[in-house]
Amino acid sequence: MKQGFVIFIILMSAKIFSQTNAISKPCSAPESNQFDFWLGSWNLTYNDTVHASNTISRDLDGCVIYEHFNDPTSKLNGNSWSVYNSKTKKWQQTWVDNQGGYIVLTGEMKEGKMILFTEPAIGPKGKKLQYRMTFFNILKESFNWNWESTTDEGATWQPGWAIHYQRKK
Repeated sequence: MKQGFVIFIILMSAKIFSQTNAISKPCSAPESNQFDFWLGSWNLTYNDTVHASNTISRDLDGCVIYEHFNDPTSKLNGNSWSVYNSKTKKWQQTWVDNQGGYIVLTGEMKEGKMILFTEPAIGPKGKKLQYRMTFFNILKESFNWNWESTTDEGATWQPGWAIHYQRKK
């Protein structure tokens, strides 16, 4: 009887260890690679002129997508950190910049587009205001990015900023 109990304990320990080992790789979900198209160094064009550069890399054991944005003309510099949350099955991004900007977004890859939203908030005119960013027309060497807002709970979206990304050679 004791030998059977010892074997049971060993088998249970092995099962617990294998579950713990699986948990220790939190960024191994296939969805955690959905932002890989963004990795690299980019020239950013808006208003038909290259204005900025963006360098995107993986950090913190590959779990975090790190963005370093630089627009020398407007003197806007910013960073974002994006992670795939396997519990919510959503991407979460935090943006901060040298002009006091702080933005939190959540979203997902859907129909070939990465779309992240802010939480709705009350805007300056007392209406609900929400923003979204969309990465689309995604190719290996280029893609487009739009920043838009809505005050009618997403029925219509107003353009704010459109950027074309071209991979640096």
